[in-house]
Amino acid sequence: MKKVIMGNHALSWGAQLGRAQVIAAYPITPQTQVVELLSEMCASGALDAKFIKVESEHSAMAACIAASLAGARTFTATSAQGLTLMHELLHWASGGRMPVVMGNINRAMAPGWSIWADQNDSLSQRDTGWIQFYCSSNQEVLDMVIQAFKVSEALLIPSMVVLDAFAISHTYEVVDIPDQDKVDSYLPPFNPPVRLTPSDPHAFGGLTSPEHYFELRYKLQKDMEKVPALVEETGREYEKLFGRYLGQVENYRCDDADLIFVSSGTAGYTARVAVDELREAGIKAGNLRIKLFRPFPFEKVRQILIKAKKVAVVDRNISYGHGGIFYQEVKSALYGYDHNLPVFGFITGLGGRDVTPGTFKEIAQHALAKEKAEEDIIWVGVKR
Repeated sequence: MKKVIMGNHALSWGAQLGRAQVIAAYPITPQTQVVELLSEMCASGALDAKFIKVESEHSAMAACIAASLAGARTFTATSAQGLTLMHELLHWASGGRMPVVMGNINRAMAPGWSIWADQNDSLSQRDTGWIQFYCSSNQEVLDMVIQAFKVSEALLIPSMVVLDAFAISHTYEVVDIPDQDKVDSYLPPFNPPVRLTPSDPHAFGGLTSPEHYFELRYKLQKDMEKVPALVEETGREYEKLFGRYLGQVENYRCDDADLIFVSSGTAGYTARVAVDELREAGIKAGNLRIKLFRPFPFEKVRQILIKAKKVAVVDRNISYGHGGIFYQEVKSALYGYDHNLPVFGFITGLGGRDVTPGTFKEIAQHALAKEKAEEDIIWVGVKR
């Protein structure tokens, strides 16, 4: 079945098709339609789930953690300040190995107060132990929610499915809604090895001495290292059933490219337009779109980028006092592999400023004119 739906509703449909059993949420722009539709699905019986209305995003995550602890498949959604209000409990979810799946609509952090897109909200949570997927279309949002449940529950690590405010969240596109029976064959019911139940009592989240804490974190890291291979495996399985491959990255015309953009989110699709136009002008450009940010797809990124002559990382975020966050990650991935590959770091589009094909052409012009990066931040589109 094909439907014209907004990106927010693609999250809702993903949770429904994934047979989420408990949904706890607090509305926040631009996320609100996600949970509105899910509440309607629960009320109508289209989704057999418990919808928990809470007083804050902190409480929403607390409810999801508790439900996951009891063995339920759980889902929530938020944005910006709501995500940061959850920060404490994001650690509880990952440290407690609760495979909650959450949709986050990228929204710039206040102040100044904003409802438009950049990535600082989700990237500020990159060290909380959550898997992070970045989407570029409504179809990808729906598909990624289903895959996130499968990956998270296999490894008992929570996942965040991330999409741009308005450019995806409120934009309508044709989306293929998979058949429920096929989704069920791909995603079996959640059956954790240990759950909170009177018939088999266990303690959860108790005081942990130095004798054991270190090993718990070691195990979380070792399981996080399994994510890239599992994303590839489950992505190929999804492709066989539904004809769409998800994966860690998208390689767009990179194999023979002299200049490769590194992008994410909706800017990753904009970059493809710029790549085609640059090719027509005789410039061999390509675009590497990052879909999986945590854990970072080091091997895939290296394999693609080391073939290029120059790399231009386009960040819609900033780590204040350092620079673009994807730029940092790409440089660390390449460190020790090719010391002569120039990597340029560009920051643009903060607070929802438009990122157009012209933006990427300006970036290409700068990178091609320089032998190497002369600074760690190259600002694009700032009104000085």
